[in-house]
Amino acid sequence: MKRFLKNIGPGPLVAAAFIGPGTVTVCTLAGVNFGYTLLWAMVLSIIATIVLQEMAARLGVVSQKGLSEIIRSEIKNPTLRLFAIILILSAIVVGNAAYEAGNISGGALGMQTLFGDPVIAVGDLSLNVLSLVIGALAFVLLYIGNYKILEKGLVFLVILMSLAFLTTTIITKPNVVDIVKSIIVPKFPEGSILTVIGLIGTTVVPYNLFLHASLAKTKWHNKSDLGFARKDTMLAVVLGGVVSMCIMISASSIPFQDISNVSDLAKGLEPLFGVYAKYFLAVGLFAAGITSAITAPLAAAFVASGCLGWDANLKSRKFRAVWMFILGLGVVFSTIGFKSIEIIKFAQVANGLLLPIIAGFLLWVMNKASVLGSYKNSKIQNILGVLIMLVAVFLGLKGILSVFNLI
Repeated sequence: MKRFLKNIGPGPLVAAAFIGPGTVTVCTLAGVNFGYTLLWAMVLSIIATIVLQEMAARLGVVSQKGLSEIIRSEIKNPTLRLFAIILILSAIVVGNAAYEAGNISGGALGMQTLFGDPVIAVGDLSLNVLSLVIGALAFVLLYIGNYKILEKGLVFLVILMSLAFLTTTIITKPNVVDIVKSIIVPKFPEGSILTVIGLIGTTVVPYNLFLHASLAKTKWHNKSDLGFARKDTMLAVVLGGVVSMCIMISASSIPFQDISNVSDLAKGLEPLFGVYAKYFLAVGLFAAGITSAITAPLAAAFVASGCLGWDANLKSRKFRAVWMFILGLGVVFSTIGFKSIEIIKFAQVANGLLLPIIAGFLLWVMNKASVLGSYKNSKIQNILGVLIMLVAVFLGLKGILSVFNLI
């Protein structure tokens, strides 16, 4: 058990990355609007995430390179390589900068329930103090530049988040038989298709593939550690999926429909289940916000370093400059309440394009004996990967069409 605990690492960080305020909001709306009915979609998302993240972890452990490093070295055509690098940098670096404000704002929203909403007036601007606090916490954990400290801090926050959402679910006294039926039997209630796509899209995240490969090579250096990497991935992604399902189950207990975000969910729980449910939910949202506020800049720094051929050392100046830029933008936008709609739209389009491309490239690399030797993909892994890639193409097209209001 001690050895197993010692080898828990990148998995919880990946779970921390995909359970951000956006995921919490999507799961809340799924629960409020459709009850338990869409739990099966989260199970499918968990399976898809395990398949892709296992590939990313295996790539990192065996090759001792990050995914963006391999993209740079394996695409031989200079034009294609330049196109791939520009697409990845724009989607991951710019995209994460746009979403970072949402991560910090979500964490601040959780703290507001506990500490109120302290605001500092500077001229015509009203600055949110809690956003500054979350930004400062993320900065300290990242600046220390020690992987073990970062890992332990995020594992603690993931456990805190899991316990908070799990406790909220238990308080709502869900119907276990109905939950099991909803997990086993897929149903598409009227108007649910976009919510299903949203649930899958918030779980299978492109930047997590880069993050996982880079963290896996940092954590493990021997091919004999692959067993630990697989267990770590499976345990963490399943835990993350359970947390998402807990949010959906809690939200389904609300008897009215005028809920648009997790803040409304907290208010809706209070009259039904007492003041404590609201506080547990607030702690969960705070943990979800701050974990994503840490992993998004970290992923962007790994991607930029790999694409541009920099040293991916957590303490190198260029590496720190990237995450400081992402974190700084997020703090500024969140603190002043600026809604970077156009930037986020660009990020959604870029990520919509990127997910099937990265899934396809990952599959291509995972079949190259020159990179992985005998650790390349099996037939079953390839079949699952192709199915996921087809879903990713569908999600990408939907994301792009919805941004331009064509669906």
